[in-house]
Amino acid sequence: MRYDGPIYRPPSEADSLLVQATVGCPHNLCTFCMVYKDGVKFKVRPVAEIKADLDEAAATYGSRVRTLFFPAGNTIAMPVAALAAICRYSYTLFPLLARITVYGSSQYIHRKGPDQLQTLAQAGLGRIHVGVESGDDVILTRIKKGATARDHIRAGQMARAAGLDINAYVIVGIGGQDRSETHARETARVISDMQPAVVRLRTFVPKVNTPLLADVQAGRFQMLSPLQALTETMTLLSHITTPTQVTSDHYTNYLDIAGRLPEDRDAMLEALRRALGRDESTFRPFFIGTQ
Repeated sequence: MRYDGPIYRPPSEADSLLVQATVGCPHNLCTFCMVYKDGVKFKVRPVAEIKADLDEAAATYGSRVRTLFFPAGNTIAMPVAALAAICRYSYTLFPLLARITVYGSSQYIHRKGPDQLQTLAQAGLGRIHVGVESGDDVILTRIKKGATARDHIRAGQMARAAGLDINAYVIVGIGGQDRSETHARETARVISDMQPAVVRLRTFVPKVNTPLLADVQAGRFQMLSPLQALTETMTLLSHITTPTQVTSDHYTNYLDIAGRLPEDRDAMLEALRRALGRDESTFRPFFIGTQ
């Protein structure tokens, strides 16, 4: 099978077959992201090439494939006919295939519209991992996300109506100290309106070769301390009103928090309160990310 450029997948797709459908990211402006800043240009791989890789994977792994992830950074931007074609083809090859997943940002989900999203769902696409990052429009503008809070909400609602499962990513601390409270509350509001199946928590870590790292080093961006990050997480979880699963399956986090809202809210908040009693030296140290 052929791969071009960096290949990233969510931790939850660790056991999935990875067959690359697109290269790079069509937005590639987010100030916190380093993945495609080395000049990798977005392109859609030819369907014939993707099918050839699927054929090779079927010959090698066949009946063992239960989940399939199509990288790279924003595969939902792929033309709907092409993405639907490789989804349908995948189900003809893998008899136990239960889920197909892609990354997709809100602006590109929104551009697809209800009819095209329904086409993708009918073709077998099941899940989209969406980087919400924040529900605060000030922060979204600062980090050049390319989407507003309203875009996030509308994209989530359209995808859900089409029958697609949304996993929403939130970056704790992405607003810095000056926007922490607003970030938590506005993100909770957006998540509540999107109604994703899963909320996946990440904690902001500045990455090499990114504008946001330069802001951190110059003192223009004040990062949260571990205890401030945990306090922000408490505010976020306290204000989400939709039923959803919360997970923090990532190395950036100071504390792994997982549970179902609203059922497990009290237990998660109590775990955070206990952690707030710890000395800050007991948490992971500051580091600059390289991946």
